[in-house]
Amino acid sequence: MRERLRIFLLLMLFWLSYMIFIRGLFLVYNHDLSAQLTAVEMLQTVTHGIRMDASMVGYVLALAGLLLMVSSFAAGIWLHRTLRAVTFTLLALFGLVVMVDLELYRHWGFRLNTTPFFYIGSGALGSVSPGVVVELIAIFFTLTVLYAWLYNRLISPYTSTLLTKGSRATAFVMLAVSGLLFFPIRGSISVAPMNTGFVFFHKSKPYANHTAINVVWNFLNSARKGSNVRYPENFVNSADAEARFAALYPASDSTRHLFKTPRPNIIFIIIESFTADVIEPLGGLPDIAPNLNKLCKEGILFDNFYASGDRTDKGLVSILSAYPAQPQTSIIKFPAKTQRMPQLNLELKKLGYRSSFVYGGDVDFANFRSFLTTGGFEHITSANDFPAELDASKWGVHDHFMFAQALHELDTTRSPFFKVILTLSSHEPFDVPMEPFIKGQDEESLFLNSCHYTDKSIGNFIELCKKQPWWDNTIVIMTADHGHRSPGNKELKDKRRFKTPLLIVGGAVRQDTVIHTLAGQTDIANTLLAQLDKPSPEFRFSKNILGNKVVPFAAYFFNDGFGFLLPDKHMVYDNTGKQFLEQTNITEEDIMLGKAYQQVLYSDYNKR
Repeated sequence: MRERLRIFLLLMLFWLSYMIFIRGLFLVYNHDLSAQLTAVEMLQTVTHGIRMDASMVGYVLALAGLLLMVSSFAAGIWLHRTLRAVTFTLLALFGLVVMVDLELYRHWGFRLNTTPFFYIGSGALGSVSPGVVVELIAIFFTLTVLYAWLYNRLISPYTSTLLTKGSRATAFVMLAVSGLLFFPIRGSISVAPMNTGFVFFHKSKPYANHTAINVVWNFLNSARKGSNVRYPENFVNSADAEARFAALYPASDSTRHLFKTPRPNIIFIIIESFTADVIEPLGGLPDIAPNLNKLCKEGILFDNFYASGDRTDKGLVSILSAYPAQPQTSIIKFPAKTQRMPQLNLELKKLGYRSSFVYGGDVDFANFRSFLTTGGFEHITSANDFPAELDASKWGVHDHFMFAQALHELDTTRSPFFKVILTLSSHEPFDVPMEPFIKGQDEESLFLNSCHYTDKSIGNFIELCKKQPWWDNTIVIMTADHGHRSPGNKELKDKRRFKTPLLIVGGAVRQDTVIHTLAGQTDIANTLLAQLDKPSPEFRFSKNILGNKVVPFAAYFFNDGFGFLLPDKHMVYDNTGKQFLEQTNITEEDIMLGKAYQQVLYSDYNKR
């Protein structure tokens, strides 16, 4: 048993040193970029990146551990030969990934995934000079031969002499040790498995975060997840698509101003799963959200508003980057793409706003951290920042504790500030800390009860905000990350499932009013920026809802399908079946308009 455990430990140290070494190689090769980092920051790329290194090493060791277990029953020289063959093969494959990544990073600005392979043959990869190719090949052979030599020197002497069988206890121990690798492989015991957001640590230097990424893990994960999703671009002729798309976003030369002050503080509350069907002024059930019902009469209510997608990760991007959801994937999972998108916070920073993000859950879930860090948020509060006893639900800290923390942070924040708050308690399994308002244990009752709890938490938060000295110069924007099938168990394609609230209240709101213009999540960015007299053309999927030339429409996306809404018109298209699932008052020109919107989105996604 001791011999096999020694080999296992040596393999762990061998591969962990390899992962750290290739990070150092990356820093040296990109020395001009590395010069921007301090010595401490370089060390931090190792200390933060080691979680992902351990995950990658765990995959390799799982195979080695199983081979060592089998050798307890079938001794012989085969183990020595097999382990060496596997190691040398992996060294060659990993070395190829490292070699390509070293140079491509300089051109693409992100760690190697499968994205560059989309462009093979287009000339995009043909700009590397012969001298660089020779240099990279030399690096590949040096790296591979060096670690092959180290393996032969440090590990082979032990595997070559392990020729006897082990006991059943030995086999069991090796199996148990291999099973424990689940933890470093997954990277956490929370709901979020290992992703690149785990190693993002720097708020202003993307290169530091990129260096912390284990490129081998990143490439293999990209291949496993199918990041090579490439959307079709044949719905409409490209020129026609762009022309029709442009007609949806005519430039307004004036806007209706609804704020009293030019630079109000902004609190943004993104409410988990809050469908319009739980808000009475939007045609929803009475009494589920009494506080929001009341606030609808105090502020600016947009009563014809739709979410872009059906998941929080899609909603965050649609709201904070004004980028529509996609039907086959979520762009937030691919930092190489999201780092090229505009972000509302970056525009507000140009206007002098201080920013922060508060969430009671795991901010590493679905790459939230990397997206928010790239977006320039100066401070991120998540579940780890709360006392352990408050982390009492599956998803994290319940909403009323999270709002208390948000208010505490606001007390010391300098104006103007931009604080984004993401709730979580109205997410399954809906285990909220209060006496049930809705009796029953069925899913709909539990969901409605959780909405009532979140509404109560929001109501208490707003009442406390009204007592603060900064309230008169503050607006609070409330919307949902997405809708929900309850109440009524709505189909995924049902437009009612995507209808959500958009409400603006606060001391800086000029007067209460209702805006009936058809709009969606991606329109929030330029609507808000226009109120600050700084709309941005970078948000190409965002219109100013209050502009004098606005075209009313909304689009939403679900699994391989999309819905497109115009006033009194609605269509739902199934991309897989290439057929319309629903058409209401739709003309051929409307169909072309909807297809043009989807094609422009697809083309934009493919290019990022």
